[in-house]
Amino acid sequence: MPAIYTASATATGDGRSGHSRSSDGVLDLDLAVPKEMGGPGGHLTNPEQLFATGYAACFHGALKTVARGRKITLTDVAVTVDVGIGPDDKGGFGLTIAIEAELPSVDEATARELLDAAHQVCPYSNATRGNVDVTLTLA
Repeated sequence: MPAIYTASATATGDGRSGHSRSSDGVLDLDLAVPKEMGGPGGHLTNPEQLFATGYAACFHGALKTVARGRKITLTDVAVTVDVGIGPDDKGGFGLTIAIEAELPSVDEATARELLDAAHQVCPYSNATRGNVDVTLTLA
């Protein structure tokens, strides 16, 4: 697959308690381990929040793209992505993902159809499919 855009970021320091910066400097931030994982938490972000943010934005775009292709106008759409991390059965860590979409401008059957179709189109969904448990719900 030829990439039409490539994002690049570098992590330095102490991993989850380090620093990350995108190649263009737009993102330039310190990271902290969440309290739930034994870290200080606080006002710094972590990899799961960054992943959830990216997935939510990407999935939102996929919903809009699918709807536009079906000549459906969506208004007041919101997508929330929860990314959980925990020990897996192989001695490492794994992720869980829950996607909740609010599509108030369409009926429930249409919303469900768009949600399922967006899950097939979204690059994040395609990247996680078969590797991470992803649940889809309508708000």
